[in-house]
Amino acid sequence: MDLGSFGPIMCLGLGAAGSAIGCGVAGMTSHGVMSKVDEGHAKFVALSAMPASQSIYAFALMIILNEKLKKLAEAGQDNFSVFAIGLACGLAFMLSAIYQGKACSSAILAVAKKPGVFGMSFAAPGIVESFALFALVGGIMMAA
Repeated sequence: MDLGSFGPIMCLGLGAAGSAIGCGVAGMTSHGVMSKVDEGHAKFVALSAMPASQSIYAFALMIILNEKLKKLAEAGQDNFSVFAIGLACGLAFMLSAIYQGKACSSAILAVAKKPGVFGMSFAAPGIVESFALFALVGGIMMAA
């Protein structure tokens, strides 16, 4: 296995690790709030699951990068770019998921105090999510 082969692995591994941390942070807040609030628990669960999407992006990019590796191998070309794309995008997915989990955690606390802000509570986590999407689109474009 050469360095390029680690690109897809790093992409998925970092993205999944970030999703686990982000969902864990938001989930812990969700559970704490559920012990104090009698209704609206589904809203808290929905917010705590948001950081899982970065794993989906990482999985999709991993598949694309694997195909790129095959094409480069058939052409006998260097595949370091696949490693670089996987590492850079994987880090972006990981950090986005972690910080989205923190944003979701604060959103859960806000919704517990004022249920009427539920819709607006998706704004900050959505903005953080957009950076993972930028990384996904950039990774796809660089791998093309």
